Amino acid sequence: MSECPVHAAGVAARTSRAFVRMVRVTPDARPPTPTPVIDSDPIATGGDPGRGLVEAIHVTAAASEPMHGVRRIRAIAGLGLDGDRYATGAGHYSADPKVDRHVTLIEAEEIESLADHAGITLAPGETRRNVTTRGIRLNELVGRRFRIGTVECEGTRLCEPCQYLQDMLGRPVLAPLVHRAGLRARILSDGQIGIGDEVVVLD
Repeated sequence: MSECPVHAAGVAARTSRAFVRMVRVTPDARPPTPTPVIDSDPIATGGDPGRGLVEAIHVTAAASEPMHGVRRIRAIAGLGLDGDRYATGAGHYSADPKVDRHVTLIEAEEIESLADHAGITLAPGETRRNVTTRGIRLNELVGRRFRIGTVECEGTRLCEPCQYLQDMLGRPVLAPLVHRAGLRARILSDGQIGIGDEVVVLD
């Protein structure tokens, strides 16, 4: 005997409502929360940083004073760049012994990206970093030894932008330069750093 259409429809409706109630109370049935995607995040990945060149060198004798460019400079192990404010203890953050500031580096590509994407144009010396490089991913050098010319260095941490830098520049660089403002490094050997010198990872 065939089932009554009305009875079958009622059963189907009750089954559907029970299924809906079951889905609502079962956590596993909830759709997963989408994971945010961040494009072009430059944080270190542990990959090959490539090889680079020194494009510019800047130092200054005192905090808040303009940086001036040089073609070649002496690097002093355990101290810094000859005549620079952090080598003489005259830097804005010199009183903080927890962070090595023997030498700071920044990628020329990031300075160009700041202009292209944020409309903020900076000359290399305005970043307050000592060495401007091209062709090497500096974020990948944190915790690694590398060589600038004849000078052996060790990357210690990212040189993140700070309010002091933003106040000096008078431009909103904090947000666009997060993870993009360069590298702090310890100088391990005496030597010379010059424009055009190669920057290569050692380990």
